Amino acid sequence: MTSQNAGKNRNIDLGPGKEFDLVRALLTEWGKSAQRIGDDAAIITVPEGEKLVVTTDTSVEGVHFLHEWLNHFEIGYRATAAALSDLAAMAARPLGIVIALTLPEADRVEARALAVGIGEGASAVLCPIVGGDLSAGKTLSLTITALGAVAKPLSRAGAKPGQRVYVTGHLGGPAAAVRAWRAGREPSSDHRARFANPIPRIEPAIGLARRGASSAIDISDGLVSDLAHVAAASKVRIEIDLDRIPLVEGVAPLQAANSGEEYEIVVTAPAIDTEEFRAEFGLALTEIGRVVAGPVGVELREQGRKVNPPPGFDHFRNK
Repeated sequence: MTSQNAGKNRNIDLGPGKEFDLVRALLTEWGKSAQRIGDDAAIITVPEGEKLVVTTDTSVEGVHFLHEWLNHFEIGYRATAAALSDLAAMAARPLGIVIALTLPEADRVEARALAVGIGEGASAVLCPIVGGDLSAGKTLSLTITALGAVAKPLSRAGAKPGQRVYVTGHLGGPAAAVRAWRAGREPSSDHRARFANPIPRIEPAIGLARRGASSAIDISDGLVSDLAHVAAASKVRIEIDLDRIPLVEGVAPLQAANSGEEYEIVVTAPAIDTEEFRAEFGLALTEIGRVVAGPVGVELREQGRKVNPPPGFDHFRNK
């Protein structure tokens, strides 16, 4: 189930077989979003003067989601958005996604809903589906490889002392939703939406790069944890003002600082006009701290006092 974007974008006819019948069903749902599915590999044309950016993200039942939390549309959408968010962190524009789908028998009846969710997640940022692979298995798993292009990629290694730290959106919703589910409660609609339907910040990230952002990362493991990667890569110290972190309703600052799977973008940069940014993108941009010289790491401060940061998400901490 792969493709190329050279020449015409029409899908290639597939041969007989149950696997290919299922692929044809997925293609029906994707419509024009799928481009030349049917060859053994995808051919991607990168715009002249730009670099190819490639990222892979996996969503596994029981690790990243539970069926009790999300329907199949949301599972597909969320997995796609998570992968595309990594392109946003590099200020790259999407060229296509490739999907490796492990589909247990019990989930096959919902394959079309998965396909619609994947398609909606891709089309939300004008990204074609250019290929993938389909396999049977015991656990539902979606691995999305996203390909993008950018002339000057942002990285984690560009933060410099004297610069400021900015974050898009409002934080804390996904973790609040998970806390509610684990307590046997239904989360608020706002918290649930932030978990189930994250938005890859492609255009805002490109806008931040234009405004002089020197480093960036998307918040997948928590604000403090992800900024620690920026600090390590840039060999700087990052100070965050806890009371300036933008919060969703009903969430405390420390909870927001630890909330993973946000897929908001945090950048370091010289001064940015946050109101002008909001006017262009309809999205909040908040200054939350600064880059300083000193021991490498992240320091949380509240009213001038140091606060011990919470641990971020780590797949292998308790393994």
